[in-house]
Amino acid sequence: MIATKKRAAYAISISVTAIFLVSACTQEQQNKISRDIQNWTGTNGVLEIYAGDKVARRFIKIDKLSTAMGTEDNKPRPYRYGYGILDENLNMVVDPGEKKVYFEISDFASNYVFFENPK
Repeated sequence: MIATKKRAAYAISISVTAIFLVSACTQEQQNKISRDIQNWTGTNGVLEIYAGDKVARRFIKIDKLSTAMGTEDNKPRPYRYGYGILDENLNMVVDPGEKKVYFEISDFASNYVFFENPK
């Protein structure tokens, strides 16, 4: 029980520190932090799109997921885009015939999970 209270206190102190650091940033620094969070570059990303509690579409081998930016105001748009292999049979493996495609995913209308494939 003491260990649990210590962990909770530690988590709270980390959260307070993070809030303090972000609030101490200039607006320009906060915008950069926001862009870094919204854009992901890696080697093996996975995007799962859900219909209710079921995976409806899966894209694998994503190397970059970006937030769309306005051309005139340079403000973030409410969708992400990238390229990945459409995993048609949802087996997390690139099978013959499965090709790399462009995709867009809305921040408002879509239930999705994006993660780096641990394999």
